Amino acid sequence: MSLVLVSVLVVISIIAIIILTSSLKLKAFIALFIVSVFLAFTTLPPDTVINTIKEGFGNTMASIGFLIIFGAIIGITLDKTGATLSIANYILSRTGQNRSAQALGITGFITGLPIFCDSGYIILSGLAKSFSSKSKIAMPFMATVLATSLYSVHCLIPPHPGALAAAGIFDVNVGNLIIIGILFAVPGALAAWFWSKLMIKNKNYSPAKQIETELQKTNSELPSAFMSFLPIIVPLLLITFRSLISLVDKEGLSLLYKIFRFPGEPVFALAIGVILSLLLLKEKTISSMNDVFSDAIEKAGPILIVTAAGGMFGMVIKETGIGEALGKVLAGTSIGLLVPFLIAALMKTAQGSSTVAIITTASFVAPMLQMLGLDSEAGRLFAMLSMGAGSMIVSHANDSYFWVISNFAELDVNTTLRVYSSSTFVMGVVVFVCVWVSSIFIL
Repeated sequence: MSLVLVSVLVVISIIAIIILTSSLKLKAFIALFIVSVFLAFTTLPPDTVINTIKEGFGNTMASIGFLIIFGAIIGITLDKTGATLSIANYILSRTGQNRSAQALGITGFITGLPIFCDSGYIILSGLAKSFSSKSKIAMPFMATVLATSLYSVHCLIPPHPGALAAAGIFDVNVGNLIIIGILFAVPGALAAWFWSKLMIKNKNYSPAKQIETELQKTNSELPSAFMSFLPIIVPLLLITFRSLISLVDKEGLSLLYKIFRFPGEPVFALAIGVILSLLLLKEKTISSMNDVFSDAIEKAGPILIVTAAGGMFGMVIKETGIGEALGKVLAGTSIGLLVPFLIAALMKTAQGSSTVAIITTASFVAPMLQMLGLDSEAGRLFAMLSMGAGSMIVSHANDSYFWVISNFAELDVNTTLRVYSSSTFVMGVVVFVCVWVSSIFIL
C-alpha cells in the first residue's frame, strides 16, 4: 500500500476519533476500538491484526496499570481523610491570608502530583471559593490558578496516565521524567498565573459568595500536615533517589543502588505511598480500607481502559510504518522537538483528552526519533516534555476538565474560555519554549 494512501487512512482515523468522541459523544474506548480495528484491517496484513491490537492494549496496561491504581488509592484516601485540606491549610498558614491565591496554586501543584487534575479540582474547589470570598479576589482568577496548577503536572509527570504510557513507548526513565517534568511544570504554572491575572484586569469579576465550608467547621478533625504530605512526598523522593543513583552508578553495583533498587521502582514507591496514605484513616479496619479500594478501582477503571485503548490505536499506527516514513521526510528539516509538540497540540485541541493526545503522538513519533535526532536518552526525554507541553493546548469545551472547572467554580462558559482556556494555551507555549531553549544546551 502506498505511503500516501496509508497517510490518508491514518488522518481519516484520527478525524474519526475526534468526531466520534466530540460531536457524537461516543465513549472514548469504543471510539478507539472501532477506529483501531478499521485502520488495522485497511493497512495491515490480515494475520497480524489481532496480535497487533492485543499487543498494543496489553503492553500499555502492563506498563501503567499498577501505577494508575495505586495513584488512585492515594488520591481517594487523601480526599476521604481531609488530608488535601490539611495540606492547603498548612501552606496557607505559611503564605498568609493576603497570599491566598499563591497558597492555592502551591496546594494544587503539590496535590496534583499523585491526583488526577479533575479529581484534584473537585476536591479543592470548595477551598478555592473559600479563599476567594475571604480575600475578595475574583473567582475566575482563583479557579484558574487552581485548575492550571493541577493541569501543569497532569500533562507532564507520571503517575498520570498519558505521561506514563508515553514514557513506556519512548523507553524514558520515569524517575528522570518526574524530576525534569516538575522543573518545567513550574514555569508553565507561573505563566498561567500571570496571564489569568491579566485576563481579569479591568473586568468586573466578583469574588465567590461567603460560604461556611466543612473545612471551616472541622479543622480540628483533619490529619496533621506532616502525615498528609507523606503519601505524596515519600514516593517521589524514593523514585528520585533511585534515578539519581542510577545516573551515577549505571551498572548498579553500589550499596545505595541496592538499597533503593526496589523501593525506588515506581510501582513499589507508589505502593509505599498507599501504605502511608492508609495510616490517615481514622478507622484502620478491613472494611474502611475496602471502601477506599472500591472507590479507587471505580475511579481507575475507566482511565485504565481508555489509556490502554489509546495504546492500542497507537500500536496500529506504529505498525503501518507511517511514522518511520514521515521521519525520513522530516529528517533534514531541523524542526526536531517541534514535531511532537505540534502533533500533541493538534490532537489535544481537536479531541479534548490530554491522555489520548500524548499516547497517540508518542506512538506516531516513536519511529521518527532517530531521523529527528532525538534517539538518545536525553532526546527521548525532551521529546516527551514537548508532547506534554503540546497536550496542554488548548483545554476548551470538548475537554471534560473544562466543564468540571466551569461547573464547580460556577463560571459561565465565556468567562471560562477567556480566563482558563487562554491560560492553557499560554502555559503550553511557555513550557515548550523552556524545553526547546534547554535542549539547545543539552542535546
